[in-house]
Amino acid sequence: MRPWLAALAAAVLLVGVPARAQQAITVVVPFAPGGGSDLAMRVLQPELSALIGTSVVVKNTAGASGTIGAAEAARAAPDGQTLLFSPVGPMAIQPNLQRGIRYTAADFAPICQTTSADVVMMTPRNSGFRTLADVIARAREEGGNLPFGSSGIGTIPHISMVAFQRAAGIRMVHVPYRGGGEVMLAFQQGVLALFSDVPATVRQHDLHVIATFTPERVPEFPEAPTLRELGHDLGFFIWQGFFAPKGTPEPVLDRLEAACEAVLKRPAVAEGLARIVTPVRWRNRRDLAAFVAAESAKYRELIEAAGLRQAE
Repeated sequence: MRPWLAALAAAVLLVGVPARAQQAITVVVPFAPGGGSDLAMRVLQPELSALIGTSVVVKNTAGASGTIGAAEAARAAPDGQTLLFSPVGPMAIQPNLQRGIRYTAADFAPICQTTSADVVMMTPRNSGFRTLADVIARAREEGGNLPFGSSGIGTIPHISMVAFQRAAGIRMVHVPYRGGGEVMLAFQQGVLALFSDVPATVRQHDLHVIATFTPERVPEFPEAPTLRELGHDLGFFIWQGFFAPKGTPEPVLDRLEAACEAVLKRPAVAEGLARIVTPVRWRNRRDLAAFVAAESAKYRELIEAAGLRQAE
């Protein structure tokens, strides 16, 4: 049997007995609708549901930079019926940043990594910001009072802008929201005009890309320079993946992993993720566990160097 057929066969067996096939699988997205994680999960949802033969329900549980939703998923029964679809923040950053959150990465069983998206600094087209020099000049003119938005304290949209301020020798005001969708509303209201997030947000809301936190220019925005081109050696990306509560049986995890691998090979998924400029990046259970540990160590060092845990 071909490998992808084997994966598909395993995925179809995911729900086990017919009685369980009627139960929907709930996937907790720990941010508000309209952000990068929500958009990616909405692409995966119908294809995953069709693949495993049962409903997949997306539940947006936003707040506290993704930790409320992550904690909810961690407390769920370890039976494969409730999963977490999380970006890097709740899994590798928040446990190093926030005091008193009710979970750690050890409370989850990794299933698979699905995507890895670039991070770009964006602004409304009528904001007056066209270049990074514009942003730096305005920040200095306003004496540290220029606001920028994020999807929560300690998220990559926050961390990336903290790193930028340190590199450019400027200060700005951080305004956290519950997700990228709320930042877009703030853009429309004229409350703020700076945000760093995945390219999907640019496409969806017709924004202007000021610069990218990438090693090379992003093909979708060839006119936008990288931070490195502009003299700031900064690079960030936002990965996403599925996690199950700790204690989920190994056979269930195996089937979920197989379903994840199979769904990423579906043309509709590849096309949908391409539309939101969120490339597929597959990692299996074992590799994702090692990757989360490495990411946690990296961001722990950055948080300590920037004094973020003490400052916020």
